[in-house]
Amino acid sequence: MSTARDPRPLTGEPLALDLLNTRWNREGVIQDLLADTDGLAVWLAGNGLAGDHPAGAEVLRHLRTARDAVKAAVDGSPREAAPLVDAVLEHGRIRARLTAAGPAEEPEFADPAWGPAWLAARSYLDLLTRAPERIRTCAGGGCVLYFLDTSRNGTRRWCSMAACGNRAKASRHYARSKEN
Repeated sequence: MSTARDPRPLTGEPLALDLLNTRWNREGVIQDLLADTDGLAVWLAGNGLAGDHPAGAEVLRHLRTARDAVKAAVDGSPREAAPLVDAVLEHGRIRARLTAAGPAEEPEFADPAWGPAWLAARSYLDLLTRAPERIRTCAGGGCVLYFLDTSRNGTRRWCSMAACGNRAKASRHYARSKEN
């Protein structure tokens, strides 16, 4: 298990969006946490998946496939991206059970290497069910991050007010001061 710190500027989003946020812009250069299995180990640990899914090359390949599918759905037409997302979802299913605590649902995978990818694709479906209009791309210039807008009035524009929001405000302030 990796003890490396997650270098990404935005974490803690729902699993599908957190997977998209494994690519980010740092000073004009796109970074990719999923460039290798060390980064995969960081992502799995950060999402509580490390114990069930070892950070191997097969898991990494499947997770990249899921990231591309979810990105196509979020950025483009869900209708055109549906076959890509469905291709990931074909590798798992939800099993309904009755437990001592009551009804339960748990994911099952024919190949456990598809587990994290399937869970991320399933997370995207959950977001579409709950609040598709709240899935956002950061409005910060050059930022490539995604977030679920949980603000009361649904007007959040930036991945982070501390980073992209402040840059945008500072840029507007600078532009106004140049006019005077």
